[in-house]
Amino acid sequence: MDSSNSAGRAFIGSFTSAGGRGITVAAVDEETGALTVLGATDAVPDPSYLALGRGPEGAVLYAVSETEKGAAAAFDVSHDVPGPLGELRPVDGDGPTHIALAGGHVVTANYGSGSVTALPVLADGSLGAASCVRAHEGSGPVAGRQEGPHAHQVLPDPSGNWVLSVDLGTDSVRICVLDPDTGQLRPHGETVLRPGTGPRHLAFHPAGGHAYVLNELEPTVTVCRWDASTGVLEAVGETPVLPDGARSDAAPASYPSEAVVAHDGRFLWVANRGHDSISVLALDATGEQVSLVTTVSCGGHWPRDLALDPTGRRLYAANERSGDVSWFTVDRETGVPAPEGSLEVPAASCVIFG
Repeated sequence: MDSSNSAGRAFIGSFTSAGGRGITVAAVDEETGALTVLGATDAVPDPSYLALGRGPEGAVLYAVSETEKGAAAAFDVSHDVPGPLGELRPVDGDGPTHIALAGGHVVTANYGSGSVTALPVLADGSLGAASCVRAHEGSGPVAGRQEGPHAHQVLPDPSGNWVLSVDLGTDSVRICVLDPDTGQLRPHGETVLRPGTGPRHLAFHPAGGHAYVLNELEPTVTVCRWDASTGVLEAVGETPVLPDGARSDAAPASYPSEAVVAHDGRFLWVANRGHDSISVLALDATGEQVSLVTTVSCGGHWPRDLALDPTGRRLYAANERSGDVSWFTVDRETGVPAPEGSLEVPAASCVIFG
């Protein structure tokens, strides 16, 4: 890799069961944002979501294996082709869809079984056996999607004191405390959202006082106040992420997938599967007022993930069904993304940078 012309690397997850390469490593061109494939590995089936951490020898990549009997894996990424680091660890849950680092552990959201798992990160960066599996309970009104709990995302809050899990099946967000010594997740509270919205992911405002919960079963975002001193999440409003015509009964169904907040807190971007778009929403100075500005094409079909590069200048959409990652330059004044290029990545599901 030519480091003089690179802003780092991108790691792209994909579904091997749908023809994906597994984990693809790509160089990121500093000037254009273009991606160039460096290597790939299919050592783990269906690595649909990734997270990046640090080990004693450098960066370590963590991946879920979104299979019926789910697992998590660690990879040495000191070379262009990721190498497995330690054992593939069962998460004791079904269909993990999200992974994050918190309190010296990796945590996974297990969609199929509606649970959250914690696994310790060992001294060499590899993973130990699961230390805790916290099962969710409840259901929602949407037949076929909310018959039981479906944890879709788990992540630490900006203070690092809390772990939040977003559950599509129960229309709620749960707040836990993770004990860094024992790896146990202790329930602290639950925020119940409007029934039938199907919350999928949330993103925090950079100031830390607000969170935006993206709903999958209705194309809206729920604005919440977040109090890190008490671990309380309070819903205060809900905003459509698509224009009126795209939300009518006659319009094709749309399933929002990911929300990303600008580094300066002025914009919120949302990826919409079905509508195949990226929504641009403006945030006011408080972070509490959200308004839809426009939508633009995602550059492909079925954008499963959306990521902002470390510079904050570009957005990347992982378009699962068209099999590509498209990138966009963001207008700093309007927040509107302009298409710049794309890379073929079959069954793409996730993009992260490091």
